Amino acid sequence: MYALWGTLDLILSVVFTIMLVHIIMSWLINFQVLNIRQPLVAQIWQGLNMLLEPIYRPIRRVLPNTAPLDLAPLVAFIAIIALRRYILPALLLGA
Repeated sequence: MYALWGTLDLILSVVFTIMLVHIIMSWLINFQVLNIRQPLVAQIWQGLNMLLEPIYRPIRRVLPNTAPLDLAPLVAFIAIIALRRYILPALLLGA
């Protein structure tokens, strides 16, 4: 059971870190610190979007449209934190 919990915690930690990098990179692009026309920045940005879009898409369908502000990363962030801190330990202790 500990192996399963450790694996799930590791996966959630990796997703959490990728989401954090994506959010910080979006701020840097919006404040024009990073230029999306540079090939390396464009490749990293496209790769992060491709990785995270399957997580964000179902959340965006449920949330109301807040046009300039995307709340899907915030909801996903909160869900991952809840899974890591509360739900997975409760499942481990309950089993």
